[in-house]
Amino acid sequence: MSSAEPAEVEDEIRPGLRSAVAAFRYRNFALFWTGALISNTGGWVQNLTIPYVVYQLTGSAAWVGFASFSLLITASILGPVGGTLADRFHRRSVLLVMQSAQAGVAFALWGAWSAGVRSPGVIVALAATSGIFAGLYIGSWQAFVSELVPREALLNAVTLNSAQFSAARAFGPAVGGVVLALVGPGWAFFVNGVSFLAVIVALLLIRVPRLAEKQGGPLRVLSELGETVRYVRASPGIATCIAVVLALGFFGSPVFQLVVVFAEEVWAVGALAFGLLSAALGIGAILGLPLVAGWGASLPRRVLVAGAMLGYGGSLILFALAPVAAVGFVALLGAGAGYLAIASSLNTTIQLQVDERKRGKVLSFYVLAITLSAPLGSLLQGFSSEAIGPRVTVATAGVAFLVVLMVIRARGSLSYLDDEVAQPAVEAA
Repeated sequence: MSSAEPAEVEDEIRPGLRSAVAAFRYRNFALFWTGALISNTGGWVQNLTIPYVVYQLTGSAAWVGFASFSLLITASILGPVGGTLADRFHRRSVLLVMQSAQAGVAFALWGAWSAGVRSPGVIVALAATSGIFAGLYIGSWQAFVSELVPREALLNAVTLNSAQFSAARAFGPAVGGVVLALVGPGWAFFVNGVSFLAVIVALLLIRVPRLAEKQGGPLRVLSELGETVRYVRASPGIATCIAVVLALGFFGSPVFQLVVVFAEEVWAVGALAFGLLSAALGIGAILGLPLVAGWGASLPRRVLVAGAMLGYGGSLILFALAPVAAVGFVALLGAGAGYLAIASSLNTTIQLQVDERKRGKVLSFYVLAITLSAPLGSLLQGFSSEAIGPRVTVATAGVAFLVVLMVIRARGSLSYLDDEVAQPAVEAA
């Protein structure tokens, strides 16, 4: 059931700029989107600060990779539990509790740094704690969007939600670079803590009906994870989404953590330039939003994903070989636009093809795929950057990502992303 006002009638969605923002007509979605943008911007301030601080304290690319691994691996481990929570309890309530807990961790980081703690181990441990709460709420976060708009506006809402995340990815590092340069890491952690208030207030203002009562009893996480895996395997469109996002996480996502290594070792630029480079991924997504959310909606998703994967892999290679930071910035703009197109298309496919009773668990499994592959990729690429250099590491990752694209296209799997050819999922026993 949607929370959309019954008096509102959704116009026929046509390609173009107007259709790119159609979901904002719904109050609940507009509230959620705005609060999430502010909160995620603060989150990216912290995501920029942690690798920067760890690198400054250790001078080690391997430590940077380990920091990212610690944050994401805890989210991965708890992801299946988060999926069960999303399908068992009121998603708005889950979000309120977990967002409050994450705010507490952000203020703990601020307090530790302000007290003079300069141990990379403490910073990483607190980041890993934040990842625990992220794993517990991410399924509810993804599934909650379907409660805010009617089905005909879901594709646009998912794309705008991805764009919100990408906008935060642009604003956050830019703000973080300025904060780091002017007042230091402690205030960056404080900014993240305060930013959580925006999404907490938005959630308190949102009014959505409770969905049908969920099955009670203890959380059977491993059993339900097995059921989810069987459901995904029986759903070719969703299985293809998982395969693509695994490649994106393992080969593509680690570039964000390695930007600090390029800034410090390869191009020797300062904290402000580092912030701008980190913001480039989000800026590229914002620039690509009109194409993806507007005219991109008229393209078959198999075409959009193939083109975006090609652009993303090529951008990684260009970034790795860039002779100066300015060229690297341009390459990251292309990567950001490609990331938005891939992520929004895959998320939309799952949202439209999944059974409502399994929405939270399947979306958590989808997030698990990237939050498990990304830390493993970051860990491997961090050690590889120290062993053979960051340029060779990222260029190799870009080539590998393009190889994945060729294999998926050769098998015809991308065709399952389109609704008209998606096979119905078989209900797991």
